[in-house]
Amino acid sequence: MSLVPRAIAFLLLFVLLQLAWQGARGTIIQRLVVDDGTVAPAAFLANLLTPAVHAQAKQSSITAVGGGLDIENGCEGLDALFLLAAAMLVAPIAGRMRAIGILIGTGVVFLLNQARILALFYAYRADHALFDLLHGTVTPIVVVLLVLGFFYGWLDLALRRMAATV
Repeated sequence: MSLVPRAIAFLLLFVLLQLAWQGARGTIIQRLVVDDGTVAPAAFLANLLTPAVHAQAKQSSITAVGGGLDIENGCEGLDALFLLAAAMLVAPIAGRMRAIGILIGTGVVFLLNQARILALFYAYRADHALFDLLHGTVTPIVVVLLVLGFFYGWLDLALRRMAATV
């Protein structure tokens, strides 16, 4: 498959993943991803880093004395995961490397998003202007660039392995 069909397939896959996620709004799937898979670990990490904040996970919010954070739709990191998954699915690599890349990449995206949420949690408590800058500009760009870096590194590794077996 040449570049243009791959780009079209990438865009279609990304849109389909986004639409599927939008279809899950208000369902147990959204609650599992947001409340249990995003908010609860972030509150746990906040307490691990700074026990004095007494952060609590309450549905889609991290509450704490001095300020908390609401995890809205889009803050759970799935946009970055969908970008990575769509890229992996159209990449010219072996199926096994594709599957392993998506699996490891899911962990990478989770860790990056948890770091992003913690940075936003502490920024909101310290300086609302800093929060706005981080939330609206800096962290989305940083996450996408780091995910892109992971994909590039994985693609390079997979292509080198394929070349070595030829």
